[in-house]
Amino acid sequence: MPSIFTPAPPETERKSPGTGGKPPVDRRPTGGGGGGGDDDWRQPNRSPREALYRTRAFVFCALAGDMMFFVTLVAMFYARQAGTHMDPATLQQIGDWHPILLPPILFLNTAVLLLSSLTVELARRHIFREIDVMEEWLGLGQPALRRTLPWLGATLVLGLLFLWGQWTAWQQLTAQGFAFNRWSTPASYFFYVITGLHAAHLVLGVLALVACLCCLGRLRHMQQRQIAVDAAAWFWHAMGLAWIVLFAVLRFGQ
Repeated sequence: MPSIFTPAPPETERKSPGTGGKPPVDRRPTGGGGGGGDDDWRQPNRSPREALYRTRAFVFCALAGDMMFFVTLVAMFYARQAGTHMDPATLQQIGDWHPILLPPILFLNTAVLLLSSLTVELARRHIFREIDVMEEWLGLGQPALRRTLPWLGATLVLGLLFLWGQWTAWQQLTAQGFAFNRWSTPASYFFYVITGLHAAHLVLGVLALVACLCCLGRLRHMQQRQIAVDAAAWFWHAMGLAWIVLFAVLRFGQ
């Protein structure tokens, strides 16, 4: 029969110590094993998972503001279509919205951006791959980093290709007689504004990818590389989703 250990009752400290008693002490909260430092209870160390979640929360809050901005832009797009002006000859209100034919290269640009979203997701998954991460923690090289960098590079190339395609679409629209100037029609004006603002946001994503490619090898801690790739990937996914909605509005909303 196994023995049963019965703990001894804890010693009661005296509030008013007398002869032979222990003086009262300030008890500090314990967590079952910390870093061993005397001040750990005042400034607890944050875990890598908590740092990752905090960064994601910050990125998601920033992206929520961007999404609201694009929603407002779409609302203005539909509101402008209802605009009218008075015809001096007939004294009637007539609409001044004339739909434009979208350049065909926009369909190719959409496919390129969707493919880039796939490549950046593969990069994010590789940086969190459990076996590779364990090897890096054990000091057996950097397999996660080696598998992540090619996918980040592919995403960067596809992002630059998308921006080049957008520039080509603007040139094609200008060749059709819809240049971005003071004589622009309302439909062409909104086309340039919507695609231009999205392209500006995507430029930020490209810069984030460039920063990742340049700095990942210099970051000493594995969790820092994971946070950098994770933040860039979520931003890129959001820009891809925003473009799908904006392209659908431009294609079917006129």
